[in-house]
Amino acid sequence: MKQITLGTTGITVPQNAFGALPIQRVSKEEAVRILRRAREGGMTFFDTARGYTDSEEKLGLAFGDNGMRDTLYIATKTHSKTPENFRKDLETSLRLLKTDHVDIYQFHQATQCYRPGDGTGMYECMLEAKEQGKIRHIGITAHRIAVAEEIVESGLYETLQFPFSYLADERELKLAENCKKQNMGLIAMKGLAGGLINRADAAMAFMIRFDNVLPIWGIQRMSELEEWLTFMEKTPEMTEKITAFIEKERTELSGEFCRGCGYCMPCPAGIQINNCARMSQMIRRAPSASWLNEYWQGEMARIDSCLNCRRCVSKCPYSLDTPNLLRKNLADYRRVLAGEITV
Repeated sequence: MKQITLGTTGITVPQNAFGALPIQRVSKEEAVRILRRAREGGMTFFDTARGYTDSEEKLGLAFGDNGMRDTLYIATKTHSKTPENFRKDLETSLRLLKTDHVDIYQFHQATQCYRPGDGTGMYECMLEAKEQGKIRHIGITAHRIAVAEEIVESGLYETLQFPFSYLADERELKLAENCKKQNMGLIAMKGLAGGLINRADAAMAFMIRFDNVLPIWGIQRMSELEEWLTFMEKTPEMTEKITAFIEKERTELSGEFCRGCGYCMPCPAGIQINNCARMSQMIRRAPSASWLNEYWQGEMARIDSCLNCRRCVSKCPYSLDTPNLLRKNLADYRRVLAGEITV
């Protein structure tokens, strides 16, 4: 497995990192078991967030009191929009992670590029925390490409976290190139496009083409982890067969599709947008009879009650016409249920 350095941070790690959002869905005991196995297997970079319920606590339980903290890097994030909440979030993260510092502290899902003197005081909080030794490096995450481009151009951040997978378009590929030119680390979230990508070898073969990109794979099960760990010894290469597969995938998933990030939620009509707006892909790409059971039939039927308030549109990082996408998925779903389409 190739080692990469995240820009000016000097942080050098295997190009195979742990995204700790999904471990909030498992017990503390199981999370600790998975996290320690990840470190044992060679992963040294772990990404979490204050907003991931008990994810930080689980990382603290796994690494905080046993001498393992100094063998790895932890990145976490704050959703705060005021200096007061920034400082509160940071202290909470340090306490839960059982550490005296965060290696990379990131503004979470930023809708603007915070700058010194912009009147918010937020970037000044980062500088203050860095001076105090509570954080080592300043990072930021974004979902909107225009915001991400501004962040890279600013030169104010050492790392950018952004959705990046083999479904990336030309503009997103250019973003990765510009990060490299700026000597800025790119932390790749949603390397599996929210579950739509189902071949780990192809996902990894794509990532290793970039020597400044660190993928953080969202891991919830030990079986998932073990597959990623096999790549430590035998890293997939971009063969002709995998290249052809990726091109086919890009063709099939071109145009509008929901990545399932959930930033459009909650819906006033109670629609589970992050699943219902991509049901057509899920029943084909992650086939399971459970998608067609009575529960999901009821959840999909909620689309009929869409208020067309378009709040979801205003919050979508990908500027999707979500109400229209929901209706398309419902029509397709009903054709599958009626037997008109076989999946």
